[in-house]
Amino acid sequence: MEMKNTKQRTLILDIIQRGHFDADEIYVKARQKNPRISLSTVYRTLRKLKKLGVIDEHHFDEAHHHYELKSNDEHHHLVCLGCGKIIEFQHPITKYINRNVAAARGFQIATTEVKVSGYCSDCQEK
Repeated sequence: MEMKNTKQRTLILDIIQRGHFDADEIYVKARQKNPRISLSTVYRTLRKLKKLGVIDEHHFDEAHHHYELKSNDEHHHLVCLGCGKIIEFQHPITKYINRNVAAARGFQIATTEVKVSGYCSDCQEK
């Protein structure tokens, strides 16, 4: 499946490259650059990019799906319960899980994702 490169799609990809945003946040940011873009265009583009394997969709909470460019480097997420900020981090914890937990339980792990919830430094100060 191919996807034509349009100005709207390029804009949406540029926004996704700058952080973890949900569809509404992407829409608001896109409208700042292109007031004619519609929310349905954002949702359609996200579905296509996900289907093509260009982006990943993360479910950090019940209400929001956040998007990021697909990456080959393994990373994890800190999710602030106060402001919703998402901070990426790298740590070899999944190597430990994949090696030791899988062997101990007789389980073949396909993917491992770590999400840690808490409060960022800004929210702790408030």
